[in-house]
Amino acid sequence: MRFTSTRNKKLNVGFEQAIRDCMPGDGGLYVPAEVNDLRRWILFTNEKTTYASVAGALTLACVNEEFSPIICEAIAAQAFPYEPKLSKLDKGLYTLELFHGPTGWHRDFGVSYLIEALENILLMKDTNAVILDVNASALAASLANALRGKKRIKAVLLFPKNSVKGLSEEDLIWNGGNLFPIEIDGNIEDCNKIVKDIFSDHKNVEDLNLTVANTANIGRLFPQAFFYPFAFSRLKREVTGNIYYAMPPGNFSNVTAGLYSWKIAMPVSGFILPATDALTVDPAGRCVMLDALVPVNERGKTDPSCLSNLERLEEIFSANTALMHNLVYAAKITDDDTVFAAKELFMKYHLYADKNTASAYAAALKQKAATYQDNGTLVLVVNDHPSLDADFIRRCIGENLQMPENVAASVRPAHIGKPLMRSSSEVLSIARDVSKNFTAASF
Repeated sequence: MRFTSTRNKKLNVGFEQAIRDCMPGDGGLYVPAEVNDLRRWILFTNEKTTYASVAGALTLACVNEEFSPIICEAIAAQAFPYEPKLSKLDKGLYTLELFHGPTGWHRDFGVSYLIEALENILLMKDTNAVILDVNASALAASLANALRGKKRIKAVLLFPKNSVKGLSEEDLIWNGGNLFPIEIDGNIEDCNKIVKDIFSDHKNVEDLNLTVANTANIGRLFPQAFFYPFAFSRLKREVTGNIYYAMPPGNFSNVTAGLYSWKIAMPVSGFILPATDALTVDPAGRCVMLDALVPVNERGKTDPSCLSNLERLEEIFSANTALMHNLVYAAKITDDDTVFAAKELFMKYHLYADKNTASAYAAALKQKAATYQDNGTLVLVVNDHPSLDADFIRRCIGENLQMPENVAASVRPAHIGKPLMRSSSEVLSIARDVSKNFTAASF
């Protein structure tokens, strides 16, 4: 598989360049330049096919010009000692739980794969890389876990003031770990601005081998496409009708990855999600992207620190915008709709649904007649452990949900004992030091 840019189809790079130099110089995002029809392989899988096997086979099929079969299998096996869980709630209704990684957040899957792929690339090239990013939700915990034992990757991660969490002493770079946390004297927008400023000068990226660990990096987004062939391997002998996936919108990474699965010929009939300001419905109820009204080359550069995958979503349908109306179904929902959905999931199936999961189910209920009502199957994607939204669950159904220790550790405050920083120059100086010195003794 080769990769191009959402803003320049003449660009053509390999997987290695796309994940190391994660932002094209034209201000767009890397996307697959072409995809292979993998239907025969997908139909060969079954309920005994492990998630690591799915990931390894799809990696080999997509990047076989760059990685040997042994490397592809090693990346997948090392990245995924855990897997999602597909559960049947009722006839035609399933959940796909993505919180069974080490921290209880769905990003464990994407981060772990990115780090394993990048580490293998760097070992083959005998070089190093520095991840520069902003902690969003529990990226820190997922990243720290994935970086343990790695020799070629360090991370500089920015936190707003008084929000450092999810780190243990062993993770810190000055204690022999691979992560340098920086507390910024400001809010999340200030952190994003610093990362954006540093990446805006491509010389910084080249000199320090900088990349990011969010879904701006195609190496972080690509593995999210594995969720759907894995789910299908479990569904194929149980269902005969159309299959739809309902999910929260987030930054549109899961629906974009799902559509990449569709492009490699995975059987799926559509994706359902709550409408947002950017992805909404027209008066006829059809899904529309408001950003598409502005040509991509007239937009500002993509922000590597605060990403929406809408531009990638738009690119998928660039040749046939009408096709989106038959694959992506958005529904406008209210807070009352979300609460109703949470209560129904608990009363009917004893499922503890966080607000994101409940909103996805609420959207699915509104789109039922247009999608899975007649002999169809709905798979409700559950991103993160429900205990992370315990207050919402308690308000909706009056239940107190206990948080497992691994999940609690991902949000536990940490003290790093370093002075606050305020400027891009200060952060850039740290990134330079990390790039030059890959040993704890240097810090």
